[in-house]
Amino acid sequence: MDKSIIQLVDELPTDNITVKVLKALDYVVPGEWSNLVGFENNIRSITGETDAKIIQKIRDRAVVLYEDPQQGYQFAIKLYQTIDKADTAMGAAALANKVSEKIGFLSFLGKITPKADVTQSIDLVLKIAVEIIAFCKLNGIPQPNPQEFANSLANNYQNASLMRMVALVCLDGILPLGPNFLSKIQEIISGTDAGVITQNPVFLAINNFLPGSNPSDKVGFITQGFNSVQGWMNNLVSKTGITPQSISSHLGNFIQIADDNLDFVAAFLDQTTNYYEHTGIQSVARSLILQAYTLVKEEIKQEEQKPIQDVSSAVKSDNNQYEISKTVEIWDNDDQDWYQGTIEKIQDDQFFIQVLQYLLCQIISYARKIRLKIVLKTY
Repeated sequence: MDKSIIQLVDELPTDNITVKVLKALDYVVPGEWSNLVGFENNIRSITGETDAKIIQKIRDRAVVLYEDPQQGYQFAIKLYQTIDKADTAMGAAALANKVSEKIGFLSFLGKITPKADVTQSIDLVLKIAVEIIAFCKLNGIPQPNPQEFANSLANNYQNASLMRMVALVCLDGILPLGPNFLSKIQEIISGTDAGVITQNPVFLAINNFLPGSNPSDKVGFITQGFNSVQGWMNNLVSKTGITPQSISSHLGNFIQIADDNLDFVAAFLDQTTNYYEHTGIQSVARSLILQAYTLVKEEIKQEEQKPIQDVSSAVKSDNNQYEISKTVEIWDNDDQDWYQGTIEKIQDDQFFIQVLQYLLCQIISYARKIRLKIVLKTY
């Protein structure tokens, strides 16, 4: 049974290799990402709410939304989890290939293991494809649209979503493939037979998620997706000045790295991190909480207005029960007694009632005070 969104967020690690790597990459987009863990903590941080009852309402509504397949939240989580699990296998393949190149007696591994550059290139473009599909699903876009995604990436991506894309550029692009990773990937993807891509373990893992009725269509979508974000990736590198050496330097705070084996480091990180799943869960949680919060606020607003509406409708309903000349009973707070009267006039919500019994009682009371004898006759 799949875990609930509460469980997924509550179980996010506060510190492991993935978290260390993401913190090390903070220098690229300073202060953009914080490791928010715990679902209630996410609600408080994202919405600013402190009222326990409202937080509980948001939590309950988020659970319902997450379970609704029409919303796409579970679908997005599945994508992020699948690409990271397949990515681990790709990391092992890349590392095996590097070992075969360095150590002679393992050279036979090179015959069955893809070249590292091909492996890393396919890995990166497939992660972009997954990001496009997840983005469109979470934002209610019927079909995966690379251009809409590219526009949002350039203008709206932030927090965990932006950090995920920065980590993709650093860990799956620059670190294993070098500063010219974009041209290298373009050359590999355009020059590689489609069969190599479609038989790739990561492609096979996410094949059912990819749009297209045949392998050629799916490869076409992957290529289109990569082309749509090249401009943003190139701009990120130019703007921040990130290099293999700067990445290595910041990662060196927790792992021993030599500049001449960064490809080994990239393969190692492929196997030991799950940054796509980790930040993916955080992105989905943020989107889910914000939607739940909007719905809860609307519910609260309606509840505050409801009593006023009910009173208004009650008055209108009661008005329909009365008409001129109708006999009614009224309560006198001074005498603590009921009196009968006849409705003589109705103006808006005011009733003008002639109360003969009440007037008679007042006359008798006054007569007693002045000792006046009154004779009541019945006709």
